[in-house]
Amino acid sequence: MASVERRAEAQNVDVEYYDRPTLWFHWLTVVLVVLLFGTSLVWNYITPHDRTWRPLMESTHVSLGVIFALLIVLRIVWRVMGSRRLPAEAGISGLLSRIMYGVLYVLLAVESILGFVLRWAQGEDFSFFGLFPIPALMGQNRALAHSLEDWHNYVGWAIVVLALGHAAAALVHHYVLKDHVLAGMWMRRRRA
Repeated sequence: MASVERRAEAQNVDVEYYDRPTLWFHWLTVVLVVLLFGTSLVWNYITPHDRTWRPLMESTHVSLGVIFALLIVLRIVWRVMGSRRLPAEAGISGLLSRIMYGVLYVLLAVESILGFVLRWAQGEDFSFFGLFPIPALMGQNRALAHSLEDWHNYVGWAIVVLALGHAAAALVHHYVLKDHVLAGMWMRRRRA
């Protein structure tokens, strides 16, 4: 988003950027959340009885979920061990921001765990894009699977709602408060 950077430069404002790994983790998480939510909506509401598309959407969702789980683990490790943290915003906005980040991180991790345990409780084999199987760490339990499926859906919706709130807050910072919070979330252009 070069226009965000240009506006900051025109106003002669120093924009504090997150480091590249943090930005990559953030935007890959966004892409995966959209893809995971989209595939679940397609197989549950658009093709619930289709014998071709439903299994394709479901297996894609599961495989993307494996990538998502790995990404979340790496993202949390990076956040704890090496990420560049920008100074915390002051006041109620800063407090709400920190709470939202904490809740989102917990929900992302819980959603990954729920996805794996749900699949194992269903007793169905699953693999990573058909390349290799994911071994079951527990036996089939249909009653537990039914409950976990509900929770997996609730947490998924909560992530989407919070992520939309997060995006809305970024847009408020950009268009209403006219600060440069949003600029710090884009990859910095290399100076010639």
